[in-house]
Amino acid sequence: MKAPLSASFTGLVDLASEDLGGLALGCSDDFFAEVANLLKPEPAVFIAEKFTDRGKWMDGWESRRKRVPGHDWAILQLGVPGQVVGFDVDTAHFNGNQPQFVSIEGVHAPRGTSLAALEKMSWMPLLDQSPVRPASQNLFGAIPAGTISHLRLNMFPDGGIARFRVFGKVRSDWAPSERDAETTKNVPAQYVDLAGVRNGGVALACSDAHFGPMNNLLLPARATNMGGGWETRRSRQPNKDWILIKLAARGVPQVVELDTAFFCGNFPDRAQIETIDAADARITDLIASDRWQLLLPETKLAADTRFFFAELKSAAPATHARVTIFPDGGISRLRLWGTRDG
Repeated sequence: MKAPLSASFTGLVDLASEDLGGLALGCSDDFFAEVANLLKPEPAVFIAEKFTDRGKWMDGWESRRKRVPGHDWAILQLGVPGQVVGFDVDTAHFNGNQPQFVSIEGVHAPRGTSLAALEKMSWMPLLDQSPVRPASQNLFGAIPAGTISHLRLNMFPDGGIARFRVFGKVRSDWAPSERDAETTKNVPAQYVDLAGVRNGGVALACSDAHFGPMNNLLLPARATNMGGGWETRRSRQPNKDWILIKLAARGVPQVVELDTAFFCGNFPDRAQIETIDAADARITDLIASDRWQLLLPETKLAADTRFFFAELKSAAPATHARVTIFPDGGISRLRLWGTRDG
């Protein structure tokens, strides 16, 4: 099961996550451990007795010991372009074999640009050469830049990094959302997902996320297991849990999609959704506000089921949504299909 990171950047999205479509395009060397491991959403693990024909198995990116001048590098394509705000260079389980320093550069290029073409581009510095600690999360702020689509992670001179997180704000081009047969059947073609993380939606706060991080709820595609959703701990008294979401754009939700995929003995009994039009409101103001409008009234849910609700209470423009579950449990995905207002 995916667990929340011990430290993170609140209110931002991991633009590089494999779950969001991030890809490792190439690297100088990944002799001991493949570079693609960097973008896995779950925390790295260590298996003491596991070895390969090349040496110790490690859950991360690890190059061989460099015996010539130079340094190792990896080029990564973000899952969605965005404004990069910060990084987590996580060296979990790399203790004595971590790099001494890292630096990070960025560029904006069309998705699918070849590795050879990217290598010839002019890269902007996003993090100057900085020391990293062993077996630790190393959090860094990014040098301000425009929209970034690809990154080059440099490590000096060599070594291993378990996970690489790129925290930022999505800069969406509002390309058509991916649709499967169920979506096509239940959602008119002109509607977009106002809450989707690929469009810029983001979870701002919640009552609890003990078993599953908030932004899991807004990821593209359906979850592949129970760890891919938002899940709260068990309550031992009358309770309700909630999550607050900033929509990708002001708009009018027309169809609500709620998916409890893989939540069989731990799905919420009921759910309710409200919206508010408050573009510049602070999180604390939103939590305390009495101006929320009911979108989906308290509705019975079921195990491992994908729901589409088209008969909604409100047809007003909204900038935020609040999902309340009774009394607790897990939801794998939320989509608010509708039209942008402006």
